[in-house]
Amino acid sequence: MAERYRGRYSPGEPARAEPRADQHHPYESRTKWITIAAIPFLLSAFWQGPVGMVANLAAFGIVALGSRLTREGLQAEAVYDARRVARRPAWPRKLFGGVLTGLGLAIGAAEPGALAPAMLIGFAGALLHYLAFGPDPMRDKGMEGVDSFQQDRVARIIAEGEAYLAGMQDAIRRTRDRRLEARVALFAETARELFRRVEQDPGDVTAARRYLGVYLMGARDATVKFADLYAETQDPGARGDYEALLTDLEANFAARTRALIDSGRTDFDIELQVLRDRLAREGVRMPDPGQPALEDRKGVDLTDLLRATAKAGRKTD
Repeated sequence: MAERYRGRYSPGEPARAEPRADQHHPYESRTKWITIAAIPFLLSAFWQGPVGMVANLAAFGIVALGSRLTREGLQAEAVYDARRVARRPAWPRKLFGGVLTGLGLAIGAAEPGALAPAMLIGFAGALLHYLAFGPDPMRDKGMEGVDSFQQDRVARIIAEGEAYLAGMQDAIRRTRDRRLEARVALFAETARELFRRVEQDPGDVTAARRYLGVYLMGARDATVKFADLYAETQDPGARGDYEALLTDLEANFAARTRALIDSGRTDFDIELQVLRDRLAREGVRMPDPGQPALEDRKGVDLTDLLRATAKAGRKTD
């Protein structure tokens, strides 16, 4: 039975796959400063009474939790921005991270008989958090006319492909050869071009299914065996064979991507011709493709246009 795929940031169970290196948000590393700023709550907790100690420890823990949620929200946003077709995250992690940050600051600053200033500090902290990290993505992107079940299937297949690419890059690092690492990274980018094409048009997944699964799995297994062999023998013949394999794979993946693009162009031409035929049956005359659709206004200034408008008005009268 078919099973719906649920991504790491989609509703339901989170996926285990991590974002790619090029999907990290530029502000992701800044979330650690939120936790660092709350360290005074932790240090001062042990020099206070029981109530103050519990309040300060709770304040530090809540702020740290808010920092973690903010980091996850930034990761979800990076994945969302990296894709042309994407669903919004299941719930606004950055928003909840800001609320927890403000709550933690309010608890840490609270004193008996002075709740209003503590609430003001918490509100200011939450507002500054929002200004620093921005809102969460709240809308689906590029999902108009896309079958949600088919999109989930594409996401699952691409996640498997990303896992194979990650396995290749992890294995090739054992050779300690920067050139080979760069070569595998170049192939990974070629494969991701195919990923992006399938994401844009989930209907292409059937034609590309073998490339996204079987071929990438074979490439990963070959990389693992080559890395083990080359790390021990430094055999130049094995290296040449492996680089030739990567070249062949790149050529085949690039050819498949071009074929899918050409297929999309063919589908568009067919739809365009069908529309032209329908309009012709309705008696609507289509302009000649070789002729410009609009009159050439080059060299006509505003004065000429005003004169032409006035002349047309006189004719009407």
